[in-house]
Amino acid sequence: MAYLNSHYLKLKAGYLFPEIGRRVKAFTDTHPEAAARLIRCGIGDVTEPLPAAVREAMHRAVDELGSSATFRGYGPEQGYEFLRRAIAENDYRSRGLEVADEEIFVSDGSKCDCGNILDIFGDANRIAVMDPVYPVYVDTNVMAGHTGEADESGLYSGLVYLPCNAANGFVPEIPKERVDLVYLCYPNNPTGATATRAQLTAWVEYALENDAVILFDAAYEAYIQDPSIPHSIYEIPGARRCAIEFRSFSKNGGFTGVRCAFTVVPKELTCLDNSGNRHALHPLWNRRFSTKFNGVGYVTQRAAEAVYSADGKAQVAELVAHYMGNAQVLREAAGECGLQTHGGTNAPYIWVRCPGHLSSWQMFDRMLEEAHVVITPGSGFGPAGEGFFRISAFNSRANVQEVAHRMKNICWTKE
Repeated sequence: MAYLNSHYLKLKAGYLFPEIGRRVKAFTDTHPEAAARLIRCGIGDVTEPLPAAVREAMHRAVDELGSSATFRGYGPEQGYEFLRRAIAENDYRSRGLEVADEEIFVSDGSKCDCGNILDIFGDANRIAVMDPVYPVYVDTNVMAGHTGEADESGLYSGLVYLPCNAANGFVPEIPKERVDLVYLCYPNNPTGATATRAQLTAWVEYALENDAVILFDAAYEAYIQDPSIPHSIYEIPGARRCAIEFRSFSKNGGFTGVRCAFTVVPKELTCLDNSGNRHALHPLWNRRFSTKFNGVGYVTQRAAEAVYSADGKAQVAELVAHYMGNAQVLREAAGECGLQTHGGTNAPYIWVRCPGHLSSWQMFDRMLEEAHVVITPGSGFGPAGEGFFRISAFNSRANVQEVAHRMKNICWTKE
C-alpha cells in the first residue's frame, strides 16, 4: 500500500493565489460583462516586455544552439561559469562584498529555492517567520513536517511568529527565545517595508550569538531607492557566517515567465549535526543541486547575463523606474481616498489598511465587485495581515491610472 505525506493535509485551504484565481473566475463567470474591464493588481507578476538587451542575448543563444559547432546539452547544475561570475562581480564584489563565483547557485526561481533550502536542514530546528509573511515560507515548512496543526487563526504550532505591524515599521523585534532558522524578506513582500542597517545588524548579531541561520529573501532589492538601505545581508559584518541570501531576475529583469534566480551560500557558513559535529552548508547545498536539479537552460542564463551589460543595466533601471512610478500613483490615490498606506517607496507593493471594519477578504470582494480590480487580501499572508490589503504596482501605467481613478470613485465611508 502506498502512503501519502500526511503533512500536506495540514495545509489550510488553497494556496493564496489559486484562491484569488478561484474567486475572480467565479465573479467573471457570473458577471461576464465585467471580465473585459478587470484589472489585476494582485499577484506580483510583471507586465512590461523583457529588456532589449535580454531579448537580443536570447536570440544569439538560440542561434548557438542551432549549430552543431556551438550546440550545448546539459550544463553545470550550479550554473554556467559566465553567469555565476557576472552575478558575483556585479551584485557583490563591485559593491565591496566578498562573494566567490562558486558560492552562487543559479536556479529557476527564488520561490523554489526558499522551499528547497529546507532539504539541508534537520527537523529539530525552531523556525521563526515574519507575520504577515510570504506564504511559501510557512507552507513549505508544513509540507516538510516541521510544524504541528494550524489553529483557528491559521497559526501553526511549532513555528515562532514574529509580529510585523505599523508600530514596529513591519520589521520584527528580536525574539527573546532562541530560534534556529529565521526567514527575513526585505524589501518586504507583502508590506513593502525595508529594514535599516541597524535593524539587520541586530539580527546578524542575534544569529551569531545563537548559532542560528538567517534565510534572507532579497528578491526586491533592485527597488530600493534610499541609499542608506542595505541591498544585501552581506553588507552587515559577520553575515557570511550566519546567512543565506536569495535573489531573483523575475522582478528586476522581468523574468517571471523566463525563470532565473540564484542563491548565495557562503563557504564559512556551518551548522551542527545531531551528534554536535559542525559541517559546512555549501557542499551540502551543492550536493542537493547536483542530485535534484539539472540546471537552468543555456538560453535563459545568457539572458540573465545580459542584465549586467551596460545596456541591460540601463534598461532594467527603466523598468524599475516604471514600476516605482506606478507605486507612487497608487499610493497617492489611496491616500486621497483617506486610506492609510505603507510601502511603495522602496518596493513595488503598497500595503493598505482596510477602511472601517471591513475584513481583508471583504475588501477583496468589494474592490472586485465595485471597481473590477483584483488586489490581495492581507489575511492571505498570515493572521497579522488581517485588516490590510496589498496592491501590486506591476502593471502598465494606463492600467494603474485607471485603477487610481476607480478607487477614487468608491464610497470609502460605506462599511
